[in-house]
Amino acid sequence: MIKVKEWADKNLEGDKVIWAVVFALSAISILVVYSSIGTLAYKHSTMPERILLTHTMHVFIGLAAMWFAHRVDYRYYSKLSKFALWISIPLLIYTFTNGVSLNDAARWIYIPIVGSFQPSDFASLALIVNLASMLSKRQQNIDDIKESLIPILFWCGVICGLIALTNLSTAVLLLVTCMLIMFIGRVPTKYLAMLVFVGLLFGALALKFGSRGETAKNRIKSYIEGTHLPFQAIQGRIAVATGGILGKGPGNSDQRNILPHPYSDFIYAIVIEEYGMVGGIVVLALYLLLLHRGMKASYASERAFGGLLSAGLCFDTVCQAMVNMGVVVGLGPITGQPLPLISMGGTSMVFTGLALGIVLSVSRGEKDAHWEQHTEGGEEREQHKQPKNVPAAKAA
Repeated sequence: MIKVKEWADKNLEGDKVIWAVVFALSAISILVVYSSIGTLAYKHSTMPERILLTHTMHVFIGLAAMWFAHRVDYRYYSKLSKFALWISIPLLIYTFTNGVSLNDAARWIYIPIVGSFQPSDFASLALIVNLASMLSKRQQNIDDIKESLIPILFWCGVICGLIALTNLSTAVLLLVTCMLIMFIGRVPTKYLAMLVFVGLLFGALALKFGSRGETAKNRIKSYIEGTHLPFQAIQGRIAVATGGILGKGPGNSDQRNILPHPYSDFIYAIVIEEYGMVGGIVVLALYLLLLHRGMKASYASERAFGGLLSAGLCFDTVCQAMVNMGVVVGLGPITGQPLPLISMGGTSMVFTGLALGIVLSVSRGEKDAHWEQHTEGGEEREQHKQPKNVPAAKAA
């Protein structure tokens, strides 16, 4: 055990609680996905163990991405984010025009060797990092419309609008995350109202011209009226209702053979059915703990960029999880959002791992003596540009 602790202290740096939460959610993911892929294996005429092996590989790839991301000084991500945003635009346009349909939605593109890839995850991460970077560099002239507001509204509107063409729920969550980052970054309320207006404008265009507009309107209508619930919503609520306090036990779910996608969108229903209300509360508590530790890293950061970055990435991940769980228990219309770190899906695993790796990089960056020596000159230049203790970071 001593050797394991020494290895963890040396290789798993940053907030140890975040590492523990991610490992716990990854273990839950492997267990629940294995229990819910029977119908998928039958559909593809293969063994469940083969699908489980692929999913387990995706989990470890996500953990590897998280490890590599946390080893990099988070300040370098600021330089990469603008380049990533420009790449996102043609990827999102190509997804809208030539997207591959998986799980009844055309949100993916096919890349040889790599396989299916969801550009909205890549674009969301790039926008959050770039928005945190733009706000941190403009703390001294945050009220300047030309220098501060227009670039922020441009990138938020373009990226969220393009994502909304194929994935409206992800675009809405991303817009809310952008508003939170801007609020923490001391952006005046009137400018936040302008972002809401831009979001509504692009949302209306997405409903009119996007591939998922009619589906979104029908789901919202059915949820509000409450008369004709979608099939998966009904079966998900049955799974929740029959789970009881302690559940039916691992591998004993009945609804896994009835739900259309029990391994992705409605995997939380399988968690509650097999592990009961106790299991559902444990998963919920793990996400809340993740949010708490991410916000703690944000508060501890002495730089505005680190604080805004950690807050934005953690909020985006946990907000997505809350939406997924809320849909399963009937608190909102169906969105198609996966449960981060638990649902089956390679792209989601990788980019969630990258996001949390960056948060870990923020949590360790302030105390890493090697980084301080390596970037001493750069930090001196940064301190001339912005104050050391920016209220925006502490507000997180």
